[in-house]
Amino acid sequence: MTPPRTPQIPVVVLAGFLGSGKTTLLNHLLRNRAGTRIGVIVNDFGAIDIDAMTVSGQVGSTVSLGNGCLCCAVDASELDTFLETLTRPSARLDVIVIEASGLAEPQELVRMLLASDNPHILYGGLVEVVDAAEFDRTRQRHPEIDRHLAVADLVVLNKTDRVGEAERERLRAAVAELSGPAAVISAVHGRIDPELLFDPALRPDHEDKVRQLTFEDLLREEAPDGHDDHLHDSYESVDFTSDIPMDPRRFMEFLDSRPDGLYRIKGFADFGEGDRDHTYALHAVGRFLRFVPRPWARGEQRLTQLVMIGAGIDAAALSAGLAACRADGAGRADAAEVERAMWGVLRYVQEQAPEPEVFDAHGTADPREAAAEA
Repeated sequence: MTPPRTPQIPVVVLAGFLGSGKTTLLNHLLRNRAGTRIGVIVNDFGAIDIDAMTVSGQVGSTVSLGNGCLCCAVDASELDTFLETLTRPSARLDVIVIEASGLAEPQELVRMLLASDNPHILYGGLVEVVDAAEFDRTRQRHPEIDRHLAVADLVVLNKTDRVGEAERERLRAAVAELSGPAAVISAVHGRIDPELLFDPALRPDHEDKVRQLTFEDLLREEAPDGHDDHLHDSYESVDFTSDIPMDPRRFMEFLDSRPDGLYRIKGFADFGEGDRDHTYALHAVGRFLRFVPRPWARGEQRLTQLVMIGAGIDAAALSAGLAACRADGAGRADAAEVERAMWGVLRYVQEQAPEPEVFDAHGTADPREAAAEA
C-alpha cells in the first residue's frame, strides 16, 4: 500500500493504576521496536520521576513531565508544547507513547490529544493495563477503574501468570464487561506484539552511518527466558483486498457497526464513482475513525486494501461483511445519490498534514466532532 504523502505520527496513551505493569510494557515495546523510532512522554506523579528513571536508554526523544499530573492541566497547551518538540522533522519519530501517571484520568489525556492543534499527530488509542492478580483489590481501592476501562480502546490483562486458568477466565469476562467494545488481550510481563499499537518502520536502524545506542541494544540482555514467544496468540489480523470499489453507504454502515474486540483498522479505500480522483487512507482505533484522501498516483492500481486487528473477532464474518460492501454494479446511481452516499465518509475526513517544516495549524480540520465517541 502506498502511504500518504506526509504521514501523521500516532500518539498512544498508556494508562493503568500503580503497579499494573505500564513501564514494563513500555520497556518491552522499546526492546522490540525493530527500527521504529519511539518518542516517550513519561507523566509521573510527584517531584521525582521514578518511572522516567526506569525507562532506560534513549531513542528519538524522552520527555519527562514531573511535579504533578498532566491530566490536571487546564487546557492542552502544555501537552502541545511537548508534542511540537517530538514531531519536529529532525526527531524522525514513528510513534509517540505517553505513559500516564498511575493516578491519571486517561479520558482527559485523550481529550487533550483530540483537542490538540498539532496537525502532525494522530490519535493512536488508549491502552489500559490491568494487573490480573490485583484487579479485585484495585477496584475496591479505586472504583474509578470502571470508568477508565469504559473509555479504553485496548485492555491488556497483565500478569496473567500469577492467577490460575479459571480465575483468568473470570477476570477476562469481568474486564470485557466493563470495557464494552474494547479488545482485551492477556499478557505476561507486559509482552504484547508492538504491531497492535503501531506499524513497524520501513527504515532500518542500520541506514544511519553512525547509529546512536538504542533501547534494543541496552535491554537485549535483560530479556526474560523464553523471549516473546506466542505474542500472536492473543489477537488476530484479517486482510482484505478488492479491485471492485466500495459502496460508501454500505462501507460506513459496516464501520459504524464494527464488532466488539476489533481494535484497529488501517489501509486504503477506493470509493469508485464516489470520488474518482482520490483514494482514502483509513485509520480506526477503537471507536475513533478518520479518513485522509490523497490523489491517485499515475498508473497506481485502484484497490481497496485493509487490515483489521482485534481479539476475539470472527475473521470470516469480517471478510464477508467487507465483501458485501463492494459496489455491485447493478445499475448506475445518479450523481445526487452518489454524493449523498459519500457524505457519510466525508464526515470523518481530515485533510493531509502539511509538509513537515510547516507548523501552522490554521485551516486544519478539528478532529473532535467525528471522534466524539472515542
